Amino acid sequence: MQSPLFGYTEAQTQDRYALQNPQMLRVSLTGHDDILARKGSMVSYQGLIEFDGEYQTRGQQHSRAHTGEGLDLMRCSGQGTVYFANLAQHVHIVDVDRDGLTVDGAYVLALDSTLHWETIAVDSQYGISGTGAYQLNISGQGKVALMTSGQPLMLQVTPDRYVSADADAVIAWSTSLRVQMQAQTSSSGVWRRRGNTGEGWELNFAGNGYALVQPSELLPPQGAEIGQGLMAQYGLGQQGAHGQNQGNIWSN
Repeated sequence: MQSPLFGYTEAQTQDRYALQNPQMLRVSLTGHDDILARKGSMVSYQGLIEFDGEYQTRGQQHSRAHTGEGLDLMRCSGQGTVYFANLAQHVHIVDVDRDGLTVDGAYVLALDSTLHWETIAVDSQYGISGTGAYQLNISGQGKVALMTSGQPLMLQVTPDRYVSADADAVIAWSTSLRVQMQAQTSSSGVWRRRGNTGEGWELNFAGNGYALVQPSELLPPQGAEIGQGLMAQYGLGQQGAHGQNQGNIWSN
């Protein structure tokens, strides 16, 4: 049998985390270092690997119930190689250091089990679609695999260079940054895009660090009409994204 498909063989690497291709993560397990991954994201594995539901502490359960932000994870352990992917999203490996990482939990594909996370509130008077008023603060030493819709943009923030981004396009940022959420509308117009520009909420970043932005907004994959009608376009109701696509990237 012959085919160009044979060009897509396994990546040869000794790294624990590696990209098999831009949309697939390859993780090597040695029996001593479990990994936590998004539920249902395993696409293939080799070796003796076990998959178990990850226990959530009472604090994590309470936080998830009141904020809607959290992680639905499974624990992967054993010896072998596991491949993860979700909706052909682009995958990016990030080293979390002492500065920490703040991220929208809907875009986390996998992370080291040694890392710690907690829910934090983003400065805002109102809830918004997409990023929302709550995020996950990930701390410790380890790696996190993030997902984006398309190739992202990494913006550097310095004391003399503030950065603003559409809240629906922001994936993650350095925890050390100061963040403010705002919309250039009156409160009565918060739920519509700004005037006739199509723009809405913004996140403004100041300090020293980085902000990661994806080339898309609202419901990934962008441009897809899950249902019909105005509510469906915004992911609401049984005809919306949350009603018919539980477990996908936009429904954490």
